[in-house]
Amino acid sequence: MQKKSLYINSQNKYLILFLILGTVLLCLIYFCLSNIIQNKIDKTYADFANVLVKSFETQTIEISSVTKQEQNALLKKRLSLFLDENQDINFLEFKDINNNIIFSSKKNSNSLLSLTSPISDSNEIIGYITISLNGYSIKNINSTVKKSLIIIFCVIWLIFSVMIIINYVLLYKELKKLYQGVKQISTGKFGVKLDSQNMGELTEAFNDMSKILSKYEEQNIEQLTLERNKLEAVLMSIINGVIVCDNFDNVVLANSSALNMLDIEEKSFLNTKIQDYIDSHGQKCFLDKIEEFKDTPLNIIEQKPVEFNIEAGKKTIKAMISPMFSQQQDYVGYIIVLLDITRETEVNKLKNTFISNVSHELRTPVTVLRTYIDTLCHNSEDFDDETKKEFMNTIDTEAKRLHTMVNDILDFSRLESGNISLKKEYANLKELIEQNINSIKILAEEKNMKILFNYPENLPPVPVNIESIDRVIRNLLSNAIKYSDEGKDVTVTLSQNENGKYIQFSVKDNGIGIAKEHLEKIFDRFYRVENATHTVKGTGLGLHLVKMTVEKYHNGKITVDSIEGQGSTFTVSLPLEIDENELV
Repeated sequence: MQKKSLYINSQNKYLILFLILGTVLLCLIYFCLSNIIQNKIDKTYADFANVLVKSFETQTIEISSVTKQEQNALLKKRLSLFLDENQDINFLEFKDINNNIIFSSKKNSNSLLSLTSPISDSNEIIGYITISLNGYSIKNINSTVKKSLIIIFCVIWLIFSVMIIINYVLLYKELKKLYQGVKQISTGKFGVKLDSQNMGELTEAFNDMSKILSKYEEQNIEQLTLERNKLEAVLMSIINGVIVCDNFDNVVLANSSALNMLDIEEKSFLNTKIQDYIDSHGQKCFLDKIEEFKDTPLNIIEQKPVEFNIEAGKKTIKAMISPMFSQQQDYVGYIIVLLDITRETEVNKLKNTFISNVSHELRTPVTVLRTYIDTLCHNSEDFDDETKKEFMNTIDTEAKRLHTMVNDILDFSRLESGNISLKKEYANLKELIEQNINSIKILAEEKNMKILFNYPENLPPVPVNIESIDRVIRNLLSNAIKYSDEGKDVTVTLSQNENGKYIQFSVKDNGIGIAKEHLEKIFDRFYRVENATHTVKGTGLGLHLVKMTVEKYHNGKITVDSIEGQGSTFTVSLPLEIDENELV
């Protein structure tokens, strides 16, 4: 709107300038013509004075025949009559040949023109007449001429102004059409056609240009659209988040991954300042890092992008800021790449917890073993046989505990590598469960608990790796005993599912249970539920090894149902059909 106003004001200035120049030119012509006419009138007026003298001279013919006295009287009479008949005469004066004043009507000296001429009669000079003109006629003529000129030049000025205004309006209308056409082309609307007969060649050249641009657009728009769609499709399909910002920090593009990571809608994010984004802690997490990015020289930032972590809800996101250049290597903005490292962060945290727990768990039995062995070695004579037997039992228990933890760590490393193949054989799952119940029931008896086993008859054998499934059963049974209160029984149920394709067994305890928020992560590696209730130490690998053994190496499934404070039920389903190549 402002540009249009400036354009109109510019055109108005030209109109006013043309009118002023035309007016000045007409005024100059008027004054020049007035002076020429005035000079012509003045010359004519001088001739008019000579005519008056000649006219008076004709009236004095043949007065020389009369007497001198009669001659003077006759001249006075004729001079008075001549003076009354001519309003232009200011005064008359007649002198004889001796320069004596015969007649004079002189009253004032306000004369425009004075003329003295000899008067003769029959070729004899009888005197001299002086005529003074007051310019009465010339004044009337000048007034009439000036009024006429003013009227004529006013009419000419009006005609000139009207012509200029009409031409201006027509030209402005055509220029406005041309301006609007150029403006439409500048916005990308090619193919605009002007219909104007007053600017023939210019309009024709504009239409040709518009037609060529339209053809060029038709030829390239499809390719450009395809390339743009490809670029957007690539950006949108990238699993990592991508945010594109211009040189003024405005968000011009954000793919779906970035919007999901930041938990924000596209409409409320695009065309906003990236520094205004607020994370889950209520902080403008991009603000300081964008400033750091801008303060770092481009040659350094290209080699080492700015990296930092932000919190978005429950997600931990790693952000990297890199500069963005055009094909001409001009800096046009920057790109922020977002990586969801929530899982890696949790794993690192769990690893640290695992190392801490393992260190503590390994240190405890090692310390006990060293203490008891050192005591027996140096002070065995001070103890009776019963005490020595108790010491040996403690050493055996701690050695087994140490052996179990080392085996869990080794099994975890071996199974995680994925480079092993567990050979399977058909086994009686009922017998495996009974063997583990018998080997672990001593732990149950210490807590005044019973292990109840329910199973149907004539169940088919199951193709399993006996060693790994044995570890699964033992781990589930030991956990059920560990996390149950004293005197509460554990129930093991063995069955075949309805379609007959799976054999499943479940281990149910009546212990402390697992809170709902921990159920999804209970099988994660290194994960442990630590609270006021769960005080049993461990490595956090047991259930992870169980899940990996069942699902990855036996194509089975393990599930858990638990209510906090009421107990948990772990169910393992093992398929009856496997690839024969997996059998021993």
